[in-house]
Amino acid sequence: MSANIQTLTDWRAFYELTKPRVVALIVFTAVVGMFLAVPGWPGPIPMIFGTLGIGLAASGAAVFNHILDARIDIHMLRTRGRPLPQGRVSERAALSFASALCVISMIILWFVVNPLTAVLTWCSLVGYAVVYTVYLKRATPQNIVIGGAAGAAPPLLGWAAVTGEINSGALLLFLIIFVWTPPHFWALAIARKEEYAKVDIPMLPVTHGEAYTRLTILLYTILLILVTVLPYVIGMSGLIYLVTALALGAMFTFHAIQMMRYPDELDRAMQTFRFSINYLGLLFGALLLDHYFLFQPGL
Repeated sequence: MSANIQTLTDWRAFYELTKPRVVALIVFTAVVGMFLAVPGWPGPIPMIFGTLGIGLAASGAAVFNHILDARIDIHMLRTRGRPLPQGRVSERAALSFASALCVISMIILWFVVNPLTAVLTWCSLVGYAVVYTVYLKRATPQNIVIGGAAGAAPPLLGWAAVTGEINSGALLLFLIIFVWTPPHFWALAIARKEEYAKVDIPMLPVTHGEAYTRLTILLYTILLILVTVLPYVIGMSGLIYLVTALALGAMFTFHAIQMMRYPDELDRAMQTFRFSINYLGLLFGALLLDHYFLFQPGL
């Protein structure tokens, strides 16, 4: 009985290493990219194997992130309960797990989907797990801006999985997530400013102060609204998406303004962070819904 409990605990720890909630959002945006790439059904091969390959790569990158950040995670309240700092998974086991996920992902994407998707996914994986986590995160307060390119790749990967190419539509989806990432993460950085300072991570609130960061979040949010209108402007989406994007943008702006009005209430920063996650999911959901009605108006 105790052996079974231990096995269950081990698998649960490995599952936590993959950051399942983050990966779920990544996979969802990739799937939306697949649907927006073509007027109709993307087809079973890119849908099934493209989604699987991208999801495995994202999971592998998440595990590598855990491994590389384990020594600072133990000092941060938000991350000290993760499997590696708690000793529930060894670094060697986590490394083997991450490597297996990435290798399987590349095999699926290269041989079953297409080489372009495999190459782009590999670049995204390396960009997040190595360039961002190892270098940028510790080198510059603009870490999340530059490193955000890796996190913005999923819809582009989904698009490439279906079409075997990338075009302006795919790049626009990439741009939306790229602009969304800084205000999303800087809200968390404000709430966890002392923890980042403690482990010498130069997040923007640590290096430039909270007031500057709050203003920057507001400016990025305004830029995000402008960017999210572009799919409608170029005829990529219709009114369902436009109305949703403007409504969500107004709500995001409200959160950003509230953070500036009440700078001493750190809970507002966490509220903004949580809202930003829902924001992206709802925005891409509106893209998907609008696309369905746009190309099947008779239903």
